[in-house]
Amino acid sequence: MTNAIKGAGLGLRRDFSARLSDIASEDVDFFEVAPENWIGIGGRFKKQLHSCTERFPLTLHGLSLDIGGVAPLNVSLLNDIKHFMAEYNCSLYSEHLTYCSDHGQLYDLMPIPFTAEAVHYVAARVRQAQDILERRIALENASYYAAPGQEMTELEFINAVIAEADCDLLLDVNNIYVNSINHNYDAETFLYGLPVDRAHYIHIAGHYVEAEDLRVDTHGADVIHPVWELLRLAYQRFGVLPTLLERDFNIPPIPQLLSEVQSIRAMQEAMSADSTQTAGRG
Repeated sequence: MTNAIKGAGLGLRRDFSARLSDIASEDVDFFEVAPENWIGIGGRFKKQLHSCTERFPLTLHGLSLDIGGVAPLNVSLLNDIKHFMAEYNCSLYSEHLTYCSDHGQLYDLMPIPFTAEAVHYVAARVRQAQDILERRIALENASYYAAPGQEMTELEFINAVIAEADCDLLLDVNNIYVNSINHNYDAETFLYGLPVDRAHYIHIAGHYVEAEDLRVDTHGADVIHPVWELLRLAYQRFGVLPTLLERDFNIPPIPQLLSEVQSIRAMQEAMSADSTQTAGRG
């Protein structure tokens, strides 16, 4: 039986995986890992992962499935992920709506052209992945800095892929904010244009301010107020979904990380209370 996630989570990084004993179950509701970084590992890292999954539910967020790439899907990776999910009772696997290889790993997440042809191509690959995994996957709305060959908006593209692939949405509110600055659109309008019934999970993170009109999605800073506000709007729109804090570098001491996780939980509790009171008045 899989462990369903709920509440406020944290991305598990090897930088602090040895210090999991410093994190109580009251501090974090679940952890997320990139399966590519943990599949097949042994020794102390495997022990640390086992220690984590004995205390916390685990969810997976992939980095290299290359869902928009030109090479055939990596069936071997998908089978490894399927076995990993079974071994650690993972309830969710998500990936980025991007491509990441060109006759070799690019070690970056590149934008898929927003075209009808790309919609059909990507949706077919998502369906193939779901058939292998025997479960639905969630695709994340990604940050991007160019839109080559664009025939439709980012929002239209995301909605079309999700509908045709019959998959779920991982809603990244920081990516919405970053893209809204970089591509000059209204973040709230974009948020409210996404399908309510497909969103089951949320990411939040910090970013880097390169210029007034350029933000870089780094996961290397604290979350700023406009992104927290977008999370609040997301809860209003989609309900209080499980939400994960991402921090990939410039990782602060654990108490500071947990403070941001607690900010997520506080907002979830406040929004849940408001919803209950509204329902009671109704």
